[in-house]
Amino acid sequence: MDQIRSTFNSMIKSERYSRFTLQPAEDGERHAEVKLSDDATEAEDGQAGGSPSFRPAPPHQRRRTLYFLILGTLLIFITGYLVGFISHRKPHAETASCDTQLATENLTRKTPTGVAPTAVAPTGVAPTAVAPTAVAPAVVPVAPAAQMDWADVAELLTQKLTSQAFDTTLSEFDKPKRSAGSEEDMSQGNRIFSDFKKLEMDPWTDIHYVQLQKPDSTRPNRVTFGSNVFEPAGYLAYSATGNVQGKLVYGNYGLQKDFDFLQKQNIVLKGSVVLLRAGNISFAEQVDNAAKNGASAVLIYPDIQDFNYVADTALYGHVHLGSGDPYTPGFPSFNHTLFPPTQSSGLPKIPAQTITASMASTILQRIGGPVADAGSGFKGGFDGLTYKLGGSENITVEVNNVLVNTEIHNVFGVIKGFTDPDRYVVLGAQRDAWGRGYARAAVGTSVLLELAKAIHEMVENDGFRPRRSLVFASWSAGEYGSVGATEWLEGYMSSIDKSVLTYINLDGVVMGRGSFIASASPLLYSLLESTMKQVKSPLGSGSVYDLVGNTAWQANALRPMSADDSAYPFLASSGIPSVSFHFISPNTETYMYYGTNLDNLDHLNYQTSHRTGEMVASAAQFAGRMALRLVHDYLLRLDVSQYSKVVTMAVRRVDIRINQLRMSGRLKEVSPSWLSDARGSFKRAADGISNAIQNTDLNDKEACRILNDRIMRVEHTLLSPYVSPIETPFRHILLGRGSHTLASIAETDDMKQLHTELALATWSLQGCANAMMGDIWDIDNII
Repeated sequence: MDQIRSTFNSMIKSERYSRFTLQPAEDGERHAEVKLSDDATEAEDGQAGGSPSFRPAPPHQRRRTLYFLILGTLLIFITGYLVGFISHRKPHAETASCDTQLATENLTRKTPTGVAPTAVAPTGVAPTAVAPTAVAPAVVPVAPAAQMDWADVAELLTQKLTSQAFDTTLSEFDKPKRSAGSEEDMSQGNRIFSDFKKLEMDPWTDIHYVQLQKPDSTRPNRVTFGSNVFEPAGYLAYSATGNVQGKLVYGNYGLQKDFDFLQKQNIVLKGSVVLLRAGNISFAEQVDNAAKNGASAVLIYPDIQDFNYVADTALYGHVHLGSGDPYTPGFPSFNHTLFPPTQSSGLPKIPAQTITASMASTILQRIGGPVADAGSGFKGGFDGLTYKLGGSENITVEVNNVLVNTEIHNVFGVIKGFTDPDRYVVLGAQRDAWGRGYARAAVGTSVLLELAKAIHEMVENDGFRPRRSLVFASWSAGEYGSVGATEWLEGYMSSIDKSVLTYINLDGVVMGRGSFIASASPLLYSLLESTMKQVKSPLGSGSVYDLVGNTAWQANALRPMSADDSAYPFLASSGIPSVSFHFISPNTETYMYYGTNLDNLDHLNYQTSHRTGEMVASAAQFAGRMALRLVHDYLLRLDVSQYSKVVTMAVRRVDIRINQLRMSGRLKEVSPSWLSDARGSFKRAADGISNAIQNTDLNDKEACRILNDRIMRVEHTLLSPYVSPIETPFRHILLGRGSHTLASIAETDDMKQLHTELALATWSLQGCANAMMGDIWDIDNII
């Protein structure tokens, strides 16, 4: 090496390179020529104006120099090659297989991209806020292991989710109060964060500053009826405020058919104060119906026919006909100062207030007016009371609620997938409530935490390797209309809609014992059915499937997802296949203690025959099996063929309506074939996915991912791109709410609106079919 260095130094000292010079050639082309100059030779020869000469070294010196140059070049080349080979060498990765029974996978664990804002460690009651930027923790290599058989996975989960484990967790989350943004709410959030951290689930928080409406402590809400002055403790969040006086009218449940009945009885609704009994539909829908029929205010009470509890029990709820913070519709509440003041179209324009059953009894005794017809369904459960329709006596309603800017924290943890970590199932539960919120919040939060513990143990100790990731979410401000969950959806929609394959709602999973109901996207119907058959019945024999009968399970168990369901924003606003399920008591589909201080362990124990722990364990097994099946199998358990049936039924109703209007002469230049052709495209696309599954090598990892991506497009592309999230947040054309939906088109009497909405719905459905086809050259646009 010293000799080589010496030779190079002597060469550098004796010679130097000139600049590149261009010399003309005879053929007109120009070529680059490198000129070398030797100062000594240049001086000796004394040549001027020409190229400098190059004097060669003596033959012996030149040969020795050439040898050393060749040797040095080879040595440098070999050294560089070895360094490059070592530094860029990659570990051997085995080919991943999509087959559940075959393949050993390259198990490298990664975080789901686009989900996790920077983790915030719990410091005291209120963790320090962080910017909502998605980050990915470092990749953790894991030794390859064979994929477990599904039967072994299911058995492991059952063994770990015992009623004894839930008895402890339920008691820890049973708190006397837990209102959104309160010290108790923050403390529980910190506890969950800490548990996720112990489980090495890379926890993070999602912080929002939302507007929550609460009663004014200095000016209570008041109802004045003659000499009676009531100051109810309960209230309805997001009510309009003010002082309203009008004729008192009894409107039963506030359904549209109830208002139609009142109008037939010549009861004047315009400017009236309507007294309604809770039930059948949400508070928000009751107030919206009343406003559309001309009412100036609404009072809502729990009739003892529907709510058999203490007559002085206060009732709480909200009346925002939407979800999330109604003062940031369509965008997240990270900082109110960044956006101009905006209000959701779902905020009511009239005051609304709850009253107790005893207050309502006093008012109904003096309401006056005609007696409600025996067959009208207006008669409630107060003994000895004649239910009259009113319309003659004045009543005054005063609502003084105030908006409070509140910091809320959503808390997340993740168990990362080994094959597709950027695809994930989200399991979520709200942890806030108006009072104790035992069935409402404590049960769901306990299920969330115990599922996280069980699956973590299965991964760390038992060799379970989920292909996709599981995200566990604890929401705040759920009682105000899924505020925490909706703000997260709005904040990270660009990442979430392409990555979340299913949302499983854990709120209210146990409301009784003896029966079972569920609400879900049609994509999840088949998975629901198979899970019902596999999970043991909490009654001791048979399966959950047996609780609803072995025939016509969909008719017996499935219910349309309501607007106040915690999973509804995921499904109807974000296009994420979602499911809610509930163990219930026979002959009832509600839990009467929701929204009251009576939602506690004693009342839930009464509904479950004092077997609450066993019921919660069964609910956790049900949710866990659905989630694990979605992250275990090579192909997503989302059945597109089930959606074809739903689309066909919805289109048929529209066709019938259009044909009726055309025959009557009210509708012209509109053909029912438009929507029918789009339905045909949807069915062909769904059949195309089924055929692709049959004809694809399922050992091909990339082929599996392409198929799964096609399936995941279905729900999201059923969201109408033609409506505003401010005016119409629930954009789903089949399961949403608004004039854009097929259900609304089948009922509208506005011919101009029908023409426009039909065209837009047709193209929305055709666009979904196109997206399902996968490749652009397979798209079939026949419309």
